[in-house]
Amino acid sequence: MALARQFTAYSEWRDRLSESLVDFRRWLADNTLSDTQTDLRFERLFDKLREDRLKIAFVAEFSRGKSELINAIFFACHHNRMLPSTVGRTTMCPTELMCDPGKEPCIDLLPIETRETDTSINDYRHLPAEWISLPLDIDSPDALQETLRSVSEVRRVSRETATRLGFPEEGEHAAKADAEGQVEIPRWRHALINYPHPLLRQGLVILDTPGLNAVGVEPELTLSLLPSAHAILFILAADTGVTQSDLTVWNEHIGHPGKLTHGRIVVLNKIDGLWDGLKSEAEIADEIDRQVRESAQTLGLRPDRIFPVSAQKGLVARVNGNEALLERSRLLMLEHALSDELIPAKRDIMREGISAEFDDIYAHARGLLDARLSGLREQRGELSELRGKNRGVIDYMIGKVRVEKEEFETGLQRFYATRSIFSRLTNQLFGHLGLDSLRALTASTRQAMLDARLSRALSEAMRGFFAEAQRRLNESEADIGEIMEMIEAIQKKFIVEYGLKLSRPARFSLTRHRQEIVRLEQWCDAHVNTAFQLMRHDKQRITKRFFREVTHQAVRAFESANRDAESWLKLLIAPMETQIRERQIQLRRRLESIKRIHQATGTLDERLDELAHAERQLLDELRDVENAGEAVRRALAATDSPEPPDEMARQKEERPSSVAA
Repeated sequence: MALARQFTAYSEWRDRLSESLVDFRRWLADNTLSDTQTDLRFERLFDKLREDRLKIAFVAEFSRGKSELINAIFFACHHNRMLPSTVGRTTMCPTELMCDPGKEPCIDLLPIETRETDTSINDYRHLPAEWISLPLDIDSPDALQETLRSVSEVRRVSRETATRLGFPEEGEHAAKADAEGQVEIPRWRHALINYPHPLLRQGLVILDTPGLNAVGVEPELTLSLLPSAHAILFILAADTGVTQSDLTVWNEHIGHPGKLTHGRIVVLNKIDGLWDGLKSEAEIADEIDRQVRESAQTLGLRPDRIFPVSAQKGLVARVNGNEALLERSRLLMLEHALSDELIPAKRDIMREGISAEFDDIYAHARGLLDARLSGLREQRGELSELRGKNRGVIDYMIGKVRVEKEEFETGLQRFYATRSIFSRLTNQLFGHLGLDSLRALTASTRQAMLDARLSRALSEAMRGFFAEAQRRLNESEADIGEIMEMIEAIQKKFIVEYGLKLSRPARFSLTRHRQEIVRLEQWCDAHVNTAFQLMRHDKQRITKRFFREVTHQAVRAFESANRDAESWLKLLIAPMETQIRERQIQLRRRLESIKRIHQATGTLDERLDELAHAERQLLDELRDVENAGEAVRRALAATDSPEPPDEMARQKEERPSSVAA
């Protein structure tokens, strides 16, 4: 399978890159070029590589064949369906498939009743006791399938209970009550399947979603899970094309008409329903092409962004080794599109992030070596000038270096004064950006909403929350600009007056986090802060929904901003501190060298020989750091991937003897 090969190649690229970074880090440590901040930066790089995930979400209304498509693309090698796939609804709750090597194979299920709390799914991930965990018997296909059918489970509750849990009371997607007034709802709110599939082990995460009804019920799906996906496959049925409910899902949760959204692919599934035995292959192809064109026009996409397939026939073809049927299912065309578009884009994102961080680490190490070489050559020049000079000249040189040392230490006093200003500005920044500030805002907003007597006051309280959040982010951005100006000014002074070799401090912006708050406000205005919602529901319910669905995401945005700001501040002043320490060491060594010559003039040639040897070592180290850096850059730039073998032949060779294989 093209996607499997590409993803395996991507994982191997990631491993080679990690090895090259380990080698570079080891070289820095062996040559006393590492420090606490450099180690911290390396840990961030390794965390980024270790935690790298490729997330693919499958979204559609029910009975479009999402689960079957996942089975056909990823799990056909098991000779059977892994996810339940039958007529009607199968996936009743959002389901994530992943692999955590530290856990036994299992499915963790979050009860639907947890929707009555203000705790988000993301927070529940850190509360394992709240989940129902069922072990997976990966050696028994039948037992595995039976356990995984848990995602299809439902329960019947009163209309009042369903409403309290957030299910729509009326409209097209409201659950229909039976004769006893009971409605059917999912038993589970979320499912996490931990399964040791080779692709999942390498970092693939698959998100299988329920239909529009549950998508609307669980806003975290559309506010967090879907936006974090690297690709979203939107599945339609070939026999119906784009229905009104399909269009609602597309417009509200995935794309916008007339706008091509990166990483969004539309799948026109179940084309085998158009395989009419009374029509020629050309007539069938024309019918499929017509459906593709009409769907593309309705969704506002180019026709080449819509892929007609038969997931069911593709799965059967792979299980039975039927190459002709696999070709007719058109599944390979979809897989090639995914592998050719998704994996290179993911690699580019990872490459860009790693490259920027590594370039800073490399520049820091290279700057230290350059500073050492410059100081050493300055020292050699001074000592060379002492050849044949009398003691008075040597005394003069000692005095000159002492003056330099005193002037530098005076400059250090200004630097330490700057550190106190830096601390004050940092405290000011976190006064605006910190989580304590946000907690105070959420508390005041909650009280304002509960105190509201009119819908207008309720609406204004929600708008006020976003306005205040944006104001605090804007003030934080101003604090960041002030910190940057201060650091740049002190850097410039040390570069000009003392010859320090400092690279420009890294820029930092809260733009991404401000955009996230804007996105949340737009979602809130469309789903919570609307005239219909405000008129239909009481303020307690609106308040609960606002804090359960919106402020949780705002808190996550501020948490992310705090982490980014803390990392930036830690790395902002560290290079200057390192260079200052290096300069102090050089001045001390220069003074000691001249004093030694003063005390015993016969040691001058010996000292010059020592310095010449040290210079040769430094030049070797500069060559080595360039070679080590180039090795990392080669690993970053690598795009090699294995030659694709024949599809069916490869599957016959690799087909496992059991599910566990």
